[in-house]
Amino acid sequence: MTDDVLFLSGDRVRHLLDADTAIASQRAAFTALGDDNADLPGKIMHPSRFDDSVVFAYVSRLSADTGAVAKFGSVNPANARAGLPTIHAVISALDRSTGQLVAVMDGTAVTTLRTAAGSAVAVDALAVPDADRLAVLGSGTQALAHVRAIARVRDLKSVRLWSPNPERRARAAETLTAELPFPVEAVATAEAAVTDASVIAACTLSTTPVVHGAWLTPGCTVVSVGSFEPTRSEVDQEVLRRSAAVVVDDPETAAGHAGPIVDALRAGLLVPGDLIPLGAVLTGRRTARTRPDDIVHYNSVGLGIQDAAAAWAVIDAAKKERP
Repeated sequence: MTDDVLFLSGDRVRHLLDADTAIASQRAAFTALGDDNADLPGKIMHPSRFDDSVVFAYVSRLSADTGAVAKFGSVNPANARAGLPTIHAVISALDRSTGQLVAVMDGTAVTTLRTAAGSAVAVDALAVPDADRLAVLGSGTQALAHVRAIARVRDLKSVRLWSPNPERRARAAETLTAELPFPVEAVATAEAAVTDASVIAACTLSTTPVVHGAWLTPGCTVVSVGSFEPTRSEVDQEVLRRSAAVVVDDPETAAGHAGPIVDALRAGLLVPGDLIPLGAVLTGRRTARTRPDDIVHYNSVGLGIQDAAAAWAVIDAAKKERP
């Protein structure tokens, strides 16, 4: 370890990785996947035998021009009740040639920003151009980040937000309304949020569906980021039945980790070839939406390549700020 190693706090990461930079990093990540130009070993997701936490580890490399990146952390659902982020992690980046340590940074901030930015890339690729009514399920860190990120790729006119806790959803709506140029309304039920929405973002840790296919409006795009392990299913099977296309961050990873996808494959509702990689959509190798009234579903479990792209964007930005 040398004096040149960057140690970047969460505040520093958030300063360096603004919304547009984060979105650009995720577009690069998924494009690299679509072009088969990235290293993406399988990730580890290990539920604890002691409580409801999940420990995870990712290792990946975005390109020949960037070194390997590793993220280690845990998901702690009980944190939500204390108003804390449910995901905490640390990220390390290595030099592309020597393997020496280049940077250590707050993985919680990176995860929040890259996850929301990845969803924004998906919305930009999958949603109809005039989608302007957003529904958000959840009122935590990811929910707020998703509103901010999706607002960078669509000209939103309104947002309806639901979560089980009335005080938290009201506070989240007030926070977002104060900083964004459109109203954010806290609503009493998930159905009230989803009905007539053109984009739905589920940002919960729910083990039972919070988005039901019967509620969906033709032409909508449904994004789920909380169904990242087999026991978590933010959307019901009717969402998948009604979807003209089911898009995932990575088919192999989704087939093993994404709750609704795992269930649909097991039930025969989907076959592996039905899963469309987001990277293939971005590179033109696959098509998702074919008609304006298609319902399109995107399930993201999170990939190490997203962390690699975001981490190197942070490192590059930090180096530019050095005297």
